[in-house]
Amino acid sequence: MKLTQYYPVLQTADVAGTAAFYIRHFNFAPAFEMDWYVHLQSTIDPSVNLAILDAQHETIPEPFRGETSGMILNFEVSDVDEVHDRLSAAGLPIVKSLRDEAFGQRHFITADPNGILIDVIRPIAPDADFADAYTAEALPA
Repeated sequence: MKLTQYYPVLQTADVAGTAAFYIRHFNFAPAFEMDWYVHLQSTIDPSVNLAILDAQHETIPEPFRGETSGMILNFEVSDVDEVHDRLSAAGLPIVKSLRDEAFGQRHFITADPNGILIDVIRPIAPDADFADAYTAEALPA
């Protein structure tokens, strides 16, 4: 199987509001837009995509319809401090404060209007206790 693209699709009762949140705060723009589905593409990197789908839409098998829950979206960025300051100033909830983690991340966690957690991350060098868990290619510097 040759995978040609991968992106999450969030099921929500508020397609327009959820799309507007990601457009305003995370540099996405609509690539396709209907009242029941919006496909978002990063304005910085077109390979980064996110879709928003009406949780009750007929394309979803009936037993699986409903709002998304139990999910964390990771957004890896070059300047996590700048994003933290910008989103804090915009009034987004900071549900986990900005911090360095021994396993190799500087990050904070916010949430979208649906309660989906968004972990904003900049990889950093891990403590020695965690370095061996990484492959050589994946080890943050």
